Amino acid sequence: MLPLAQMAVNVLTTADGREKTALSRKYAAEWQAARARGETPGIGRADPPMQPARPEKPELLSPRDVPHRKPGTPEGRIALLHAVAHIELNAVDLHWDIIPRFAHVKMPMGYYDDWVKAADEESKHFNLMADCLEEVGSHYGALPAHAGMWRAAEDTADDFMGRLAVVPMVLEARGLDVTPNMIRLFKQAKATSAVAALETIYSEEVAHVAYGSKWFHFLCGRNDLDPKQAFHELVQTYFHGALKPPFNEEKRAEAGIPPDFYWPLAVST
Repeated sequence: MLPLAQMAVNVLTTADGREKTALSRKYAAEWQAARARGETPGIGRADPPMQPARPEKPELLSPRDVPHRKPGTPEGRIALLHAVAHIELNAVDLHWDIIPRFAHVKMPMGYYDDWVKAADEESKHFNLMADCLEEVGSHYGALPAHAGMWRAAEDTADDFMGRLAVVPMVLEARGLDVTPNMIRLFKQAKATSAVAALETIYSEEVAHVAYGSKWFHFLCGRNDLDPKQAFHELVQTYFHGALKPPFNEEKRAEAGIPPDFYWPLAVST
């Protein structure tokens, strides 16, 4: 069995989405089987690329150049599924990247268990979205996508706590805010596969946000920092723009993020 950091780099350097997620799930299964046997597999060290390998398509555009389509139309729903697939593929890479990127910091085995599980679930989520696209005659790569998805990873490449604050606790928490409306939209369109896929994603993303909050608080405790103050400073340093309500306060609380973490950073409405 390869060291976990090398597994992560192998996923990060695989370009095709289906191949990347298949390798991700294979490695996750190997890790989880070893842990179930009571083993403590090696983490090791490996150099992650600054940017993960990507397929030739989709074309990556600046956020302002990505075409906006009305979500109430079939074309708009395809664009929405494509956008979610792109987010999920980036999430696969983000959750693997955090392992070798900060392997020099000694962490409990539970930390690695959590992110392997998250990466495995994000791989499943990408495949669910890709299946939904194919069901309606499209595919991942058929439309242009957001080029800024990896920016948070680049900005926090040297800041472990910054990565935890911005990726799971801001970006993934945003998914908890917006997914219920997406589910309603696809229910109205009687798109049962998309509804089932999004409901799976919604239920599992809470844990991913919770992993970020748990290990952020762990590091705050280790470094004798006030978590709320540290979170505010890191988000203001690395996140570009204010947080946007409405917030899904119930799911955020379930994930361990109280309102006084995010409301002070919110844009006024």
